[in-house]
Amino acid sequence: MLRLSKLADYGTLAMSYMALKPEAVHTAPEVAAGIHLAAPTVSKLLKLLARRGLLVSLRGSRGGYRLAARPDRISVAQVVEAVDGPFTVTECNDGSCRCSREPDCPIQRNWRRINRQLRDVLDRVTVADLTRPGSGGRATPAATPSTRAAL
Repeated sequence: MLRLSKLADYGTLAMSYMALKPEAVHTAPEVAAGIHLAAPTVSKLLKLLARRGLLVSLRGSRGGYRLAARPDRISVAQVVEAVDGPFTVTECNDGSCRCSREPDCPIQRNWRRINRQLRDVLDRVTVADLTRPGSGGRATPAATPSTRAAL
């Protein structure tokens, strides 16, 4: 089964929440409340995303985090890789293959092609796409019609 880690999923959720107000400075408690996750988890996640260059960390009394680029310039692939590391479907795609079949594997090239295509799909979906209800992305709680007016 192909599945993103829970933290990568939370990363896309946090980024899509912040994308609703891309110029704003967001605090970890605010994001946590907005996406209904524990503040320590969100704090860890935001620090990680900032270290990977997807967020800018601002210090001081009005500090927090803001997106490092426009939401339509940040792909889901970038978020997933910032949290989980390089996106790979099989071990032979990540450069550290220890499979005894690697030298003569008849399907390794096919797995590389599949990996590339899945990565391409994640590259084509942006954080901005995730904020649009009905676009295939999951709307964040703040993106619902009843809460949009509060933003």
